[in-house]
Amino acid sequence: MKNLPLLPAKANFSVISIWFCAVAFMLMAGAAQAQDEGEAKKSVRPVRNTFESIWLIDNQTVMVPVKGTFEMDIQHRFGTIDKGYDDFWGIYAPSNIRIGLNYVPVENLQIGFGFTKFRKTWDFNAKYALFKQGRDGGWPVSLTYYVNAAIDTRDKANFPENTYEGTDRYSYFHQLMLARKFSKAFSLQASFNISHFNFQELVEGATPEELLQKNNDNLSLSFLGRVKVSSGMAIIAGYDLPLTDHEVNNPEPNLCFGIEVTSSAHAFQIFLANNYNIVPQLNNMLNQNTDFLIGFNITRLWVF
Repeated sequence: MKNLPLLPAKANFSVISIWFCAVAFMLMAGAAQAQDEGEAKKSVRPVRNTFESIWLIDNQTVMVPVKGTFEMDIQHRFGTIDKGYDDFWGIYAPSNIRIGLNYVPVENLQIGFGFTKFRKTWDFNAKYALFKQGRDGGWPVSLTYYVNAAIDTRDKANFPENTYEGTDRYSYFHQLMLARKFSKAFSLQASFNISHFNFQELVEGATPEELLQKNNDNLSLSFLGRVKVSSGMAIIAGYDLPLTDHEVNNPEPNLCFGIEVTSSAHAFQIFLANNYNIVPQLNNMLNQNTDFLIGFNITRLWVF
């Protein structure tokens, strides 16, 4: 498989995606300024802890920590459980790990980056809380926007000749999240997602002819839920639904569920899921896995 073709719209979409990110950041800055100017006029307090973490299994939540928060994330995915005792239900199978760092420099804006073992992927991300659900009056829901750009940094020896150079390694993800805290114990979130890859070789095992049938872009929906069973423990679940028909190698939906244990500065989630990739565009675009695996997330917060 040499000199694999790219979609003609590749460069155009890359420019559009970069432009979209630039506009989004300008909107974030404008919204932050407007928020500062209207601070004295605000009387409606936002609800607290729609979710306990910025993560709920494989998805971001609407939550942005308070200004000055520094956060470290450790996300771990074992192998699938289908081989049973042979690899101890995936625990001794090859794993995927992401380590991420985030910071909140101004109110409602979080920026961060991370490195993932699979594909040696670096991702750079930002999240802004556009609106927050009010306690008495105000907005009935919370609305948050998340964006990232990721770079596959594997050596060229891993790819066919004359491929995977420059922007071929880039991928992007946009997510608009809408959530509501219905009670002290029950919260729901829905989001609309856009994933984009610059290069079609990311379709594993496809022939050159099949690559022409694979879109570089993927649309999806995500749904998250949390039910607290005590002050520090909750049952969590999520579902990712692909919308784009690729005609070849369509991504599989992801179903995940587990338990979350939290404190003022920590969140620990252990769960079953069929997403191995961690980076959201990889999960939404390339997931071919139908078997469950064990995973966990750990977050640690410091406020300066």
